[in-house]
Amino acid sequence: MSEHTSLLQLLGAGGFGAIIGWYVYYINRYRRGDVQLTDLVTLVGVLGGGAVLALFPARTDLFGAYGIGLFAGFFGYFLILVILVANSYNFTFEWFLDGRRRKLSDDWEIPGDVRGTVAAMETPKPVIRN
Repeated sequence: MSEHTSLLQLLGAGGFGAIIGWYVYYINRYRRGDVQLTDLVTLVGVLGGGAVLALFPARTDLFGAYGIGLFAGFFGYFLILVILVANSYNFTFEWFLDGRRRKLSDDWEIPGDVRGTVAAMETPKPVIRN
């Protein structure tokens, strides 16, 4: 029995996969500790868990589009980082290895009220207003 899948359904499944793939790369990039077995179990659960299989049944065009979206999102994140680092004066490809970067010159500063890129992963601190 063949099921017709519309282009909109395929694009939706691929877009959903791209968002999940992007987020998985983001989480792994800003990890604070060592990789553990529970991380692998969580990743497998996200990529092929019951909810995903309920939305996109196995061996269908929708599941294939989801897989392509995962690939595009995961590696798209990395590709954008490569492009940004390649075009930056302050970062070199050593940044991917151990985080090396150039020190800011005296005419550049990062204001104290600007949060770092890992701010989304931190526990928010209460704001005290007078």
